Amino acid sequence: RNSGHSLWRSWFLASGVQFVMAIEGLDTGDTAWVMTSSALVLLMTPGLAFFYGGLVSSTNVLNTMMMSITSMGVTSLIWMAVGFSIAFGEGPTAFTGDFRFAGLQGLETQLWPGTTIPALLFMVFQLTFAIIGVAIISGSVVGRMRFSAYVMFSVFWLPLVYAPVCHWVWGPGGWIDEMGAKDFAGGTVVHECTAVSALVLALCVGKRRQDVATEGQAQQAHNIPFVVLGAAILWFGWSGFNGGSALAADEVAALALVNTYMSAGAALVAWMCLERAFAKRYSATGAVTGAVVGLVVVTPAAGFVTPLGAAAIGVLGCALVFPCFRPSCFWAKWADDTLDAFPCHGVGGFVGTVLTGLFATEGGLFYGGGFKLVGVQLLAAMATALYSAVGTLLIYSGLRLFMTMRVHEDHELQGLDTVHHGEQAYYAHPSAPSSPMKTYQERLVEPETSEESTEEEE
Repeated sequence: RNSGHSLWRSWFLASGVQFVMAIEGLDTGDTAWVMTSSALVLLMTPGLAFFYGGLVSSTNVLNTMMMSITSMGVTSLIWMAVGFSIAFGEGPTAFTGDFRFAGLQGLETQLWPGTTIPALLFMVFQLTFAIIGVAIISGSVVGRMRFSAYVMFSVFWLPLVYAPVCHWVWGPGGWIDEMGAKDFAGGTVVHECTAVSALVLALCVGKRRQDVATEGQAQQAHNIPFVVLGAAILWFGWSGFNGGSALAADEVAALALVNTYMSAGAALVAWMCLERAFAKRYSATGAVTGAVVGLVVVTPAAGFVTPLGAAAIGVLGCALVFPCFRPSCFWAKWADDTLDAFPCHGVGGFVGTVLTGLFATEGGLFYGGGFKLVGVQLLAAMATALYSAVGTLLIYSGLRLFMTMRVHEDHELQGLDTVHHGEQAYYAHPSAPSSPMKTYQERLVEPETSEESTEEEE
């Protein structure tokens, strides 16, 4: 038995040595940094779950957080199957990749072109972007879209909308990249693409019931400390989001990291000043919202501008995005963006993309580059928005033919935690049942009213 174990161990070690030696040119420092950055970006999705979860009522917090957490599983499988290949395969056109990397085949023993990191690591790093991209969309439809419908939407949205846009901007031969547009870490790909999709999805699902959308106590943000915690995790994770996008542990990564912090800090202060001027207060929710907006607007510019430029982008971004959070914005007449995903990520991503054309040290308007880069950035942003909107509308329309997309109105009033998940976040809540809390095993044997069991009623 010991002899067999030794033989197995020797074979395993020999295979590992051959695998590592097969990747010539690998840089261990760059690899370690991108591995760390991947973990940081992955942590941002639970951070977003806390951020969103704190903003909703106590009867929808689990449903809201589950929409983000589920993305970590569903997106991983779709990205492995076809998503990465569509985004980064060398397709026959400049609009989409092929299927050469379907199932991650052929990535095991090579560096990603133009880098010193393994191709598989590049895939994982990009996966974490896709995961939080899917999660961002949920903020526009929480509390009224069926959980299973949202999961099915994400299954089709990732390969049909997100992956093609990713190919345009970052993929080999992508038309936006070939045009000369600058998007360091995903202002168009992650933020604008997802937020426009979120707005269209909110329009398709419809507004909240009037009695749910009122300012009653039950519908206010139920846990501000969750919001602050979530924003702090997002800020922490953004170190890898922007810093890791250099794909190396070098001076560009350091610049992107510094710019990330400068923009977020400047935006937080600017938002507090704006809130004081217009609302006569300094709210914790407003402060952390400002920080997140600052993180969003600097994302496309992080590796292309100076720290002073990043701070200016944070302040200008806040000044332009702040009015879009007001209920009088024109899109609020048609779409009920529950948690303001569109103004934060959509408007913020658009503004950051355009400001990159102004502040980029190479080709930027303020550095003698003229209006060429500004025009390219505008075109990239508008093309991303248009494609994301049309793609989302088509996916929703197709799914609507086969399944119910919106929850029953009674369940919307009741809250979706118990209806869709058979759980409550706070069993000490005044509205909680007087019966003792069931264990997880007991709920499996005796399930409560579920989404599937009520579908016929809808």
